Amino acid sequence: MLPYRAEKRRGAGGREHPLAECVPAGLECGIMRIVMELHGVSILGNRRGGQDGAAFHAINPETGEALTPKYHSASHAEVNEAAELAAETFASYSELGGKERAAFLRRVADGFDAHRDALAERAHLETGLPVAPRLLGEAARTAGQFRMFADLVEEGSWVQARIDPALPDRKPQPRADLRSMLRPIGPVAVFGASNFPLAFSVGGGDTASALAAGCPVVVKAHPAHPGTSEMAAQIIAGAVADSGLHPGVFSVLFDAGIEVGAALVRHARIRAVGFTGSLKAGRALMDIAAARPDPIPCFTEMSSGNPVFVLPGAFRQGAAALAANLFGSVTLGCGQMCTKPGIVLLPDAPDAAALTDELRALVEQSPAFTMLTAGIAKEYSRAARARAGQVTLVAESPHRDNPQAREPVIHAHAKLFSAEVEQLLEDPTLADEIFGPDTLLVTCASTHDFLRAAQALDGHLTATILGTEDDLEANRELIQVLEQKAGRLIFNGVPTGVEVAHAMIHGGPYPATSDARFTSVGSLAIFRFARPVCFQNFPQALLPEELQDANPLRIARLWDGKPEHVRR
Repeated sequence: MLPYRAEKRRGAGGREHPLAECVPAGLECGIMRIVMELHGVSILGNRRGGQDGAAFHAINPETGEALTPKYHSASHAEVNEAAELAAETFASYSELGGKERAAFLRRVADGFDAHRDALAERAHLETGLPVAPRLLGEAARTAGQFRMFADLVEEGSWVQARIDPALPDRKPQPRADLRSMLRPIGPVAVFGASNFPLAFSVGGGDTASALAAGCPVVVKAHPAHPGTSEMAAQIIAGAVADSGLHPGVFSVLFDAGIEVGAALVRHARIRAVGFTGSLKAGRALMDIAAARPDPIPCFTEMSSGNPVFVLPGAFRQGAAALAANLFGSVTLGCGQMCTKPGIVLLPDAPDAAALTDELRALVEQSPAFTMLTAGIAKEYSRAARARAGQVTLVAESPHRDNPQAREPVIHAHAKLFSAEVEQLLEDPTLADEIFGPDTLLVTCASTHDFLRAAQALDGHLTATILGTEDDLEANRELIQVLEQKAGRLIFNGVPTGVEVAHAMIHGGPYPATSDARFTSVGSLAIFRFARPVCFQNFPQALLPEELQDANPLRIARLWDGKPEHVRR
C-alpha cells in the first residue's frame, strides 16, 4: 500500500486541500508527477481502501496469464464511505464556477495525455486490443472529451437559463418573476464498460459529463481491466487534488462480481447512474434504481443490432468494395462494438448474391480474433450456436491446427448467417445483438419488405442506409420509420466509429438504451446529470449569476421566451 502523508496539502491557488491529512503518496498535486504504481485496492477520495475483500486478477486474453497486482473487492463500508464522501462534497462542487470546473477538467485531460503510452500498454495487456492505433487513439479521445466538456461549462450557456420577468400590472392576474436553469442532479454512480477500457470506463464519457455537470462521481470499475482503471483513477484523483477540490469529488471501487455495483445503485446518496454494457446487466441496474424507496434515473446503453439497409444503388461501388467495408465494420474490435452492424438487409438480386459471395470469402479467410474476456467469448459461442439453429450458417472462419498460427487463449471466429425476411418477421429476435464478429444477411424481395422489416425492429443505436440519393428519395417512408427506431441514421457509411462532437447522438429506443431522449456521447450527454430548477421572486443578489439581470457570465439566455439579444 502507498504510505500516507500526514501533512496539509495545498492545491491550485494555494488553497488548502480538504481532508488532505491522508493524501496517499502517488496522488500528489501536479498531474505530471503522478506515480503510476498499481496497488489493487479502491480509491476512496484521498485515501486507499483495504485488502479485506475478495481477491481477483485481470487476465491477459491472448496468453491466459493472470496479471499483477491482485485486486481486492470493496467492502460495504467502503461503498458507503465513497457515497458519503460524494454527498459531502456535492454542495461545494455543484457551486463551483464554470471556469474553475473547466480548469479541473482540463487537468484531467492533461493527465491522460501525459500518461497515454502507459495507459495504452496496460490496457493492451488486459484486453488484447492493439496499442496502436486503437488504444492510443482511445486515450486521446478520453482526453478530448474532457476538454470538450471543459469548453462547454466554461462558456456556460448549457444551463439553458430562462427568465420571465414579473408582470405586476398584468390583468386579470399579475405574473411573478420566474427564472429557471439546469442544476446538478447529485452524486452519480458510473460503471466502466468492458470493450472501451478508457473512453467508456473510469475516465469515460459518463464520468466526464457528470463531473462537468457539477456532480461528484463514484465509479464501479470493470473487473476485466482493473489496472487500467486504477491508472485512470490516479489521474482523476490527482487532478482533484491539484485543483484544490474536496477529495469526495471522485472515488473508484473494485469488485469482480455484482455486489458492489448493486449496493452503490441502492445507496441513498446516489442520485443517478451511468452504465454501458449488456442488456441483462443494464436491465438489472434499471430495476434496482426503480425499486428504491426514492427511484433515481438509470441511464443505460445496452443492446443494439444496428441494422444496415443495402438499397440497389449501393452496388454501384462494386460488391467487393461493399463487402470489404461491411466486413471491416463487423469485425472491428472483434465485433465487440456497441455499433457493430449485426443485421444487413439486402435486395433479392444478383448483385446481392455477389456481395454474399464476397463476404463468405472474407469470413473464410479470417483469422481468429482475441476477445476481451472468457465470459464474453463463452456467451458469443453460445449465442452463435443458437443463431445457427435458427437460420443458415453461410460461412465461418476456420479453426487452425498449425502450432505456428496458435490462436489466442480467449478467441472467437467470424461467422456469416443468412435468412429470409419472413423469418425475421416471424422471429424479430433475429435482429438482437450478438456481441462478437458475426452478422446476419436478410434477403428482402421488395421495397415493401424493407419497410416491413424496419417496422418490426426494436430500438437500436444506429440504422444505416447504403445507396444513392435517388434510393433515399424512393424510400422516404423507410427513413421515417428508422427515425423512430434509432438514435443515429447513417447514409453511405458504417455505424462503427462514434465521433465525440456536439451533434453526436449515441442513444436510441429501448433496448438500445433506457431513455431515448439522451445520449452517452457528445456534449448533450451532460443533460443526463442535471435537472431544471425554478427561482420565483428571488432577490437579484441571491440568484445564481446565470439568472441575474446583469448576466455577468454573458451566456445565451431566453428572456420572456425570446433570445436575450432580441430584447436588447
